[in-house]
Amino acid sequence: MSLPVYRYRLAPDGLMTRRQLNAIGLSACRADVVGEIRWRRGRRVACLYDPATARPLRPMTPGRWRSHHAIMRARRTCPACRTDRGYVIPASLGCCVPCHTT
Repeated sequence: MSLPVYRYRLAPDGLMTRRQLNAIGLSACRADVVGEIRWRRGRRVACLYDPATARPLRPMTPGRWRSHHAIMRARRTCPACRTDRGYVIPASLGCCVPCHTT
């Protein structure tokens, strides 16, 4: 059985994307996909979910916040100069901009 496919902005009311569910505090985890939105000549696809089958988001506990901050700190730290640059180091450069230009 194939899923119904809708064009951009033409999905029926009541169906939501993963981001829309997240914005209202729901998770698409274990919810069945009930349709798709396709745009840019089919190169972009978003799954649609029924909010009635979605679960509530798990709250961020202090331990999960610590883990999140540690991960983000690692992404901001330059491997060459070991400095927290305050922005995510681009993977294309592999180091911060000042280290890359020198």
